[in-house]
Amino acid sequence: MTAGAPDPGRWGDLRPRVLSAIVMVAVGAAEIWLGGPSFAVLVVLLTAGMIWELATITAPVQRNRPLVMAGIAAAALGGALLFRSDLAAAALLVPSVALALTPRRDRRISAVYAAAIMVAGYGLVSLRETTGTAGIIWLVMVVVMSDVAGYFAGRMIGGPKFWPAVSPKKTWSGTVAGWIGAVVVGLGFVLAGKGGVALLLLSPVVAFAGQMGDVVESWLKRRAGVKDSSHLIPGHGGLLDRFDALIGATVLVMLLGLVLPQLPIG
Repeated sequence: MTAGAPDPGRWGDLRPRVLSAIVMVAVGAAEIWLGGPSFAVLVVLLTAGMIWELATITAPVQRNRPLVMAGIAAAALGGALLFRSDLAAAALLVPSVALALTPRRDRRISAVYAAAIMVAGYGLVSLRETTGTAGIIWLVMVVVMSDVAGYFAGRMIGGPKFWPAVSPKKTWSGTVAGWIGAVVVGLGFVLAGKGGVALLLLSPVVAFAGQMGDVVESWLKRRAGVKDSSHLIPGHGGLLDRFDALIGATVLVMLLGLVLPQLPIG
């Protein structure tokens, strides 16, 4: 390597990562704007895909069962969104029960993580309905900005690892940069009149929940001995690799919605 040349090991995945991100942003933006059944169908498909990946990495010898798990997840989430009752909401736990009752690695944590995936799917659709485009765009932007800021800060600054035993690539510099990026997003919404001042505190907290979602998924992959949850997205790996942070962030927002009269967004 010549002096001053970019390190391909450090930036080699940047091009496919950026191209895939552009496609995901374009599709996601269109569906968020459309809302309604179209957005719900996209969320159901993504949720089913993540359950398929989870079932696959925790039980790789079971060839057809992950597809069955994906079908169960799609039916459960679709039913919960269609009927909107306590009984229908209980259906969100069906994939967790199915995972717990089949032979696999880490059945308990898989069941809990599956529940988080299902709740996040339900939460994304509900958030779009209750807060309009502002709420879900804020949530997605907090997660994306946290990830982007963390990626570049971690690669350029480096430093001590955040949790090396679980996620060896995540650094404290990237983690803190993600919080700062989330505050910037919150500030932008406040200045635009789309959120209250409390959003400045809520945004980094939600970003941290997203980072923990990333850590949990990394831990599952290390336990399973795999690098990526799948190879569906060039430069990003699988759906869980890309949306793990969104899972954690959405679950936290759903929990906050149970105790707060109204989220400071929208």
